[in-house]
Amino acid sequence: MRYQAREVDVAGRVRLVMEGSLTARDRVGVQDFVLLENFSSEAAFIENLRRRFTENLIYTYMGSVLVSVNPYKDLEIYSPQHMERYRGVSYYEISPHIYALSDNTYRAMKTSRRDQCILISGESGAGKTEASKKILLYYAVSCPAHERMTSLRDCLLQSTPILEAFGNAKTLRNDNSSRFGKYMDIQFDFRGVPMGGHILNYLLEKSRVVHQSHGERNYHVFYQLLQGGTDEQLLQLHLDRNPQKYLYLVKGNCPRVSSLNDKNSWKTVMKALSVIGFTEGEVQELVDIIASVLHLGNTQFGEEDGQTYVTTETEIRNLTQLLGVDGEALVEALTHKKLTAKGEEMISPLDLEQACAARDALAQATYGRIFTWLVEKINQSLTLQSDVDRSRDGSSVIGLLDIYGFEVFQHNSFEQFCINYCNEKLQQLFIELTLRSEQAEYEAEGIAWEAVQYFDNKVICDLIEEKHKGIISILDEECVRPGETCDLSFLEKLEDTLGGHAHFTSHKLANGKTRRVMSREEFRLLHYAGDVNYNVSGFLDKNNDALYRSLKEVMCQSTNQIVSQCFRREEVIDQKRPEMAATQFKNSVTKLMETLMSKEPSYVRCIKPNEAKQPGRFDEVLVRHQVKYLGLMEHLRVRRAGFAYRRHFEAFLERYKPLCPETWPVWEGELADGVSTLVQHLGYKPEEYKMGRSKIFIRMPKTLFATEDALEAKRPDIALILQTSWRGFRERSKYQRIRRAVIVIQSAWRGTKARRRARKRREAANLIRRLIKGFIHRHQEYSPDNDYFLDHVRSSFLKTLRRDLPRNVLDKSWPIPPPSLTEVSEYLRRLNMQNLVRKFCSNVLPEWRKQMDQKVVASEIFRGQKDCYPVSVATLFLGSRLESEQVNLKVVQTLGSDKVQYGVAVTKYDRRGFKPRPRQLLLTSSAIVLVDKTKIKQRIDYNSLRGISVSRLTDGILILHVLSEDKKQKGDLVLLCDHVIEVVTKVAMMAGKVNQVNVSQGSIRFCAARGKDCVVDFTRGPEMKITRGKHGHLLVTARQAH
Repeated sequence: MRYQAREVDVAGRVRLVMEGSLTARDRVGVQDFVLLENFSSEAAFIENLRRRFTENLIYTYMGSVLVSVNPYKDLEIYSPQHMERYRGVSYYEISPHIYALSDNTYRAMKTSRRDQCILISGESGAGKTEASKKILLYYAVSCPAHERMTSLRDCLLQSTPILEAFGNAKTLRNDNSSRFGKYMDIQFDFRGVPMGGHILNYLLEKSRVVHQSHGERNYHVFYQLLQGGTDEQLLQLHLDRNPQKYLYLVKGNCPRVSSLNDKNSWKTVMKALSVIGFTEGEVQELVDIIASVLHLGNTQFGEEDGQTYVTTETEIRNLTQLLGVDGEALVEALTHKKLTAKGEEMISPLDLEQACAARDALAQATYGRIFTWLVEKINQSLTLQSDVDRSRDGSSVIGLLDIYGFEVFQHNSFEQFCINYCNEKLQQLFIELTLRSEQAEYEAEGIAWEAVQYFDNKVICDLIEEKHKGIISILDEECVRPGETCDLSFLEKLEDTLGGHAHFTSHKLANGKTRRVMSREEFRLLHYAGDVNYNVSGFLDKNNDALYRSLKEVMCQSTNQIVSQCFRREEVIDQKRPEMAATQFKNSVTKLMETLMSKEPSYVRCIKPNEAKQPGRFDEVLVRHQVKYLGLMEHLRVRRAGFAYRRHFEAFLERYKPLCPETWPVWEGELADGVSTLVQHLGYKPEEYKMGRSKIFIRMPKTLFATEDALEAKRPDIALILQTSWRGFRERSKYQRIRRAVIVIQSAWRGTKARRRARKRREAANLIRRLIKGFIHRHQEYSPDNDYFLDHVRSSFLKTLRRDLPRNVLDKSWPIPPPSLTEVSEYLRRLNMQNLVRKFCSNVLPEWRKQMDQKVVASEIFRGQKDCYPVSVATLFLGSRLESEQVNLKVVQTLGSDKVQYGVAVTKYDRRGFKPRPRQLLLTSSAIVLVDKTKIKQRIDYNSLRGISVSRLTDGILILHVLSEDKKQKGDLVLLCDHVIEVVTKVAMMAGKVNQVNVSQGSIRFCAARGKDCVVDFTRGPEMKITRGKHGHLLVTARQAH
């Protein structure tokens, strides 16, 4: 039963792409031939094929059959993305493809646990080999992997270039034609993981080794060796690169093909042999055998006096070396044959023609057996050793049959007879399994099965294979019959035995019209696909497939391991006649049919659109010929004998429910009731459809087309409804999402605020508790009981201090610190004051700095000492109390370089009588100068100044004491100045006598002249007055300080 998956997409919605494509059927045709309206018309069939081919749609379904047309170009539809697209998708869900059939077969194998097979057939050049490659590649890439999967995948893929090299050749119809049938089993475990494989080969065309028609080539491997082998390798094999030098390669007169690169292909084959597991020794022996076949073809014979002999001794030496056989024994076996009669052996010489035939037979046998050995070797690599002893319970296989299609040539021989016999058996199996599948589906759905009339080709199969009466039996009998036998005697026996059969005729038995197109050596079989004439020439020789015993004995003794494995000694010892080639092939086909009957089949029918292998060209005559020989019309007629279209209720209802108001938009009841309601609304007539248990069956495609057209017309309304519904749903959903989000946010925010309040209250309570506790223990040592309180007090003090720091040096305010920070507070106060002073000083200009220095010195001398000092603090000290023009120029010149630094007007009191005299007091850098207008009256060097005396009262008297040792000085100076604080400060600083300033509390004694002392008495009065007192003293009355 065909695997049927639910046709739903990833969102659970049913999708029917096949039905959706029906609206474009006028342009691209239908993608299932079953839906053709005129299914019995071959012209309609081919027109549908042409339309799809024109649109590059090379795949078309016919029920479970996939029809493939070779595009002869790369369509870029085989990428990994395409593999993923078809993976796990239902058969009709997307457009037809070889991957869809491969995936459907794989899933059917996993689901039903039954073995599956894919049968690929078609003419040479139709793309059978490429189709099998695509299937293998799909399984290699898409199936689950295991630790040995990489090795197995490589072996599966690399087996193809090897089998193509040894089993494919260039023919008139195809540059890479498979000249053998291949059946491959891929084994999967219960998980669907590929675990191994096995290959069977059928009917290799061995005659091609020794003969090719014009325009054809021998097998690829010979040309690949000559073009791809290294010079050293060819020298070792005694070969030349020119294919024209070898008899077996020149008969087709086609040494090179533009579409094939023999050199690169040889590298690919060598790599593939390594991947599969051939050792270097095996590869070398295999290459030796390939070369030996070419040397065997160049072995020539001569004849003299009825004796045949070898004329090419060089080729014999080469064969001896390459095959590892005895040269003399080989020559003897090629020119003589060994006969056994009544237990006695006799040696019979061969004539020239027989010797050439023996040589060709040896070449064909060697190549054919080597090919079989290759297949067995590949099978060993495809069998996982760890799984050999494992039970096959739970494992399944997918078989892949890549076999020649029905062949009809201008000259049809033994090979075409066998090929067409195999196709007859496959057609018989095809029709039988198709009918069985149809009947099983009808019965499963409870629909009455109607007998289908079709052509049963069993009569043709019996004509060929029936025991004692079939063509194969007659051919075997003629081959073993004593006496002279030939191909014509075989034909005569066929005419005698099968003369009355409706599907057999010959030149002798045919009417006059048929005789004109048949030669006397031909017979005709009426196959299911058409009439074919077979020429009996070579039938007996090809069926005998005889190799003289003496040649087998020589080959058995070969030191080449591969040759010795292909020619076993038991074969020489066994006297039993081996089976004929046709019988062997019949038995192989019988086993193949049994294998296929035990599996669920899928079919790929390959068609080539033209003989020129040109893309885009569609030859209707050629395609019609293939459609006929592939039996596609017969299969379509059987498939359409009942109902053309069937679908599960769910899929059908999901697609077409918009056409009925009762089922749109959602059907709530049973699926069967919904489908019944829908078809009644659509007006289906009872004879147009049937309701099964889970499917609806529609008899005619026009009913489905009308339904699909109605759906297409309804689509705008459906789209409008869907758009409206979707917009409403989208906005409602958006509103609901926003509303839910707002509620969530509000709830979260309320909770957050409540938690924050609770946390703050809890923290506040703890804080108050700690503060109270700390306050109680504040006078104790620092401990956990009072640490927070004390830290808080300290922190508060520091914060208050930071806020209320003094902003200038005159601001003496400072917060009262807590007891624990008294020392720190004092340290911070000093630091702050230092910082303020430093900042203040950094901002003072040089002239103000000098002013401050003088004020500081004045403060040190007079603060608290002299009554007029507080009044002078606010008065700035000037640089000089005299303008520069007030100082006489003559005095300046007299002073010279000793510049005047300060000048002030003073009153000098004489030493005698204390008479006041106006003077100028000048301070230079080195001395004090007393000037009377233009004359310097007295000069006192700073070194000669002994001290300065002033009273503590508000008077302006100052006395400059000089050293008595200085003979130049007349005595101490008594001066009156309005700026006594300023003058004393400047004199003290410039003379360096700050510490020699005396602020007297009473009278001041001074030296008026040499040895004579005088006294100045001070007293307070209402006004300033200076007079001569008693005893010659100078009396100074100072004003009262306010």
